[in-house]
Amino acid sequence: MTSLSKRSAVEPFHAMDVLAEATKRREAGYPVISMAVGQPSRPAPQAALEAARAALEHGRVGYTDALGTSSLRLAIAKHYVSRYGIEIEPRRIAVTTGSSAGFNLAFLALFDPGDCVAIARPGYPAYRNILAALGLEVIEVEADAESGFTLTPENLTAAERKAGRSLKGVLLASPANPTGTVTGKARLKALADYCREREIAFISDEIYHGLTFAGEETTALSVTDDAVIINSFSKYYCMTGWRIGWMVLPEDHVRGFERIAQSLYISPPELSQIAAEAALGAEAELDIYKASYATNRDLLLKRLPEMGLAIASPMDGAFYAYVDVSHFTNDSMAFARRMLAEINVAATPGFDFDPVEGNRTMRFSYAGSESDMVEAVERIARWLP
Repeated sequence: MTSLSKRSAVEPFHAMDVLAEATKRREAGYPVISMAVGQPSRPAPQAALEAARAALEHGRVGYTDALGTSSLRLAIAKHYVSRYGIEIEPRRIAVTTGSSAGFNLAFLALFDPGDCVAIARPGYPAYRNILAALGLEVIEVEADAESGFTLTPENLTAAERKAGRSLKGVLLASPANPTGTVTGKARLKALADYCREREIAFISDEIYHGLTFAGEETTALSVTDDAVIINSFSKYYCMTGWRIGWMVLPEDHVRGFERIAQSLYISPPELSQIAAEAALGAEAELDIYKASYATNRDLLLKRLPEMGLAIASPMDGAFYAYVDVSHFTNDSMAFARRMLAEINVAATPGFDFDPVEGNRTMRFSYAGSESDMVEAVERIARWLP
């Protein structure tokens, strides 16, 4: 009988486990409200849906170039001009099967087995799990109030010293999941300079761009040409299930990334690329959705602390409230299971994001409808002792 590889022995992504359990309960007839995953309740923009329908009428959906269609890459390049005032050659853009494929490609193209890569703690668990599965050493750097809940040259130097190993890579998300931290331009530049001076690969996760409510939303491209930028149509553009994202690469990295993408993915899905290109012009519609998230954010900022669920980090961007539940429990996983079973509200235990202190934290997504968020808060308020 064959056995699984050591690579498979990564921690489960608990948010997805919670989602699966919530889906089972909903299918069984329970009135479940999910605040577990970062999935907008709104559909893809109308322009994207219409473009996809037209493509299906044509009937042929096939392979594209491994790095995406030339028209979508050009449209993304124009997006950087209109949104950030930054000109990028379309050949530096790689369209990916969601941002997840972007992380796979970046980790494979930039690092060799055994290399050390720094990520923030708390942080997105898939970073840690993918890196571990690829045989890379993960150095989790505590991002607390003292550091502004982000990575800095100071906490990276301290982490490197403690590990006794030199870093080969640094991955920063801004806005960040789960903390909501927005890393401003000055701090982003300091981090980029730190990496460049030490020949450390710098990966900037920008998938929550467009969803900043406070602070200074900055692309790493405004401070360096050396970073690998990863973005997605999942969050601001409400296209999670379309599995479509993109990267901006340093000029001399493009061919190496392309070679790996050709064999791993062949190409991103053409139908999703067609829809994504249309979505890039739908900001007026999408900003209405963003306004609803802002309303939900204001609700949670007010009501959660009133219930004894202290906000544990900034809620400046993305659509999450990361809260301290230690007033009620020292086991956030058990707390999440009870909340789902007893009041049909799904949220994610903090252990997903912080294996050290996540037992006392939880993440609540406020990407749902305003009515669902109001009802969820009322259920929680009635349930808590």
